[in-house]
Amino acid sequence: MFDFSRTVDRHGTWCTQWDYVADRFGAADLLPFTISDMDFATAPCIIEALHERIRHGVFGYSRWKNDEFLQAVARWFVQRFDSHIDKESLVYGPSVIYMVSELVRIWTKPGDGIVIHTPAYDAFYKAVEGNQCRLVPVPMEKNDNGWFSDMSKLEAALARPENKVLLLCSPQNPTGKVWTREELQTMADLCSRHNVAVISDEIHMDMTWGDHRHIPWCEVAKGRWALLTSGSKSFNIPALTGAYGLIGDDASRAAYLQALKGRDGLSSPSVLALVAHIAAYQQGEAWLDALRHYLEANLRYVAEQLNAAFPELNWQPPEATYLAWIDLRPLKINDEALQKELIERQKVAIMPGTTYGVEGKGFVRLNAGCPRSKLEQGVQRLIAAINALR
Repeated sequence: MFDFSRTVDRHGTWCTQWDYVADRFGAADLLPFTISDMDFATAPCIIEALHERIRHGVFGYSRWKNDEFLQAVARWFVQRFDSHIDKESLVYGPSVIYMVSELVRIWTKPGDGIVIHTPAYDAFYKAVEGNQCRLVPVPMEKNDNGWFSDMSKLEAALARPENKVLLLCSPQNPTGKVWTREELQTMADLCSRHNVAVISDEIHMDMTWGDHRHIPWCEVAKGRWALLTSGSKSFNIPALTGAYGLIGDDASRAAYLQALKGRDGLSSPSVLALVAHIAAYQQGEAWLDALRHYLEANLRYVAEQLNAAFPELNWQPPEATYLAWIDLRPLKINDEALQKELIERQKVAIMPGTTYGVEGKGFVRLNAGCPRSKLEQGVQRLIAAINALR
């Protein structure tokens, strides 16, 4: 019904991944597997809804707090996660990272600590630094069962009185870890015990694989907390802007909304973002399920090819996200030499693991959100680059 194998030429559309690849990698003629958007056209139901709204022809100021938007979000949480949210707790924002930064400003003062599992999404580092806070890393660990957090090390960080916020990524980017209910409950208990607020970025919540299921933070929350997310990753609509979240307590919610409207003048949302989210959450499930099936097969392809070429990797697809976090440490490849080979000879852009912190040394992050024909080229060029250095 939906053709994800069709190639869409994104050149000349002011596309960050394709048109501006030289900004990060120093060369313009690269095949990119970089930032986390996808090369697929969005769901037909969204495109039709946008066309209908555009045909209306008037694009005046709008309100996000309308019944259609609030009900669409609430319905999505019930349908996808069996979670019944409080619509009165819902807030809007132009992006998840804007909302993260605003809540950090509300819940901290300069010099306070923000606890983060590392390696971490690179915008987290910028949000902490931009708010004059200190990043307190708790490195993720890995065993035969996958990635995990040592809860005793997490508690040691949370127990320090200068650390005020746990900035959680759920599912975790870049490792693709899906937190279990037990893990989330433990984190909630620890944060409550040590009076630490929680900001849970759940933008990848729809992209879990196999038997792994996303548990929204609101299912375990205690104390001060916020769950922030968007349909932008799931439905490939980040350029429309727009995000939303749940803020648990009235005072923090009021402070956030005052900053959104009063200080920053952002109370009128992008009306096209609202239209897209409503269409996605009312009509987009079939498209999303088909996309998830395609992406899961893409990740299996990455595993099959890498492990056939380098059996010692035994690389397994992530539990969530369409981002392949590839551990190359068993091959003892020099990171800088690999990037040089990828860029200069293989003409491909794949994110170096150190983009996500020092714990990313020895890793690369490859975006598999693309037609299989493109992915095949990227994986084969990665294999060729590794072979050239062995």
